[in-house]
Amino acid sequence: MPSSKTWCASCSNKSRRSRFRAIESQTGKVLAVIDLAVSEIINLLQRYDLCLVISDDAAPIPGTYWGEPEAGIIGHTIYARSDTPIHSLLHETCHVICMPGQRRDSLCRDAGGDDLEESAVCYLQVLLADCLQNVGRKRLMRDMDAWGYSFRLGNTRQWFEQDAEDARQFLLKHNLITESGVPSFSLRA
Repeated sequence: MPSSKTWCASCSNKSRRSRFRAIESQTGKVLAVIDLAVSEIINLLQRYDLCLVISDDAAPIPGTYWGEPEAGIIGHTIYARSDTPIHSLLHETCHVICMPGQRRDSLCRDAGGDDLEESAVCYLQVLLADCLQNVGRKRLMRDMDAWGYSFRLGNTRQWFEQDAEDARQFLLKHNLITESGVPSFSLRA
């Protein structure tokens, strides 16, 4: 039976820490969970009181909408494997952050939401990339483009810099970022 490792602020095994070897991502083009110290991801998610479950490489990913290796979401938990792209992990994390609490409490796989919320998710994932060493927004934007994210202006950077004011306003309205564009590390009420 496949096993998994769970880390979250409220779990009894929160003191367990693991580190994947920093070797070339299996996807070759985009950063994956294996490319980062898991402790970095855990620390970021814990700031939002979210859990991380890393499944064995061959195991299915619970709660994935698009299928493996994409991240999955159920409630306050983000599911991934070592080959899960970082942009996917951040995107699904931001869905959990940006959705209303009532939807979050019953969340299983499909984040729902409207186009504005989806834009806010993309905007916040770019900001959160700066919280992960060796990722940062520039690298994440390149990975989003390589993976096929689609924006009106052609690429993630142009969208973020020139066409995302509505997403920024959504995040401000729900107190998910500060006026200066820094994540507030709180969940939408």
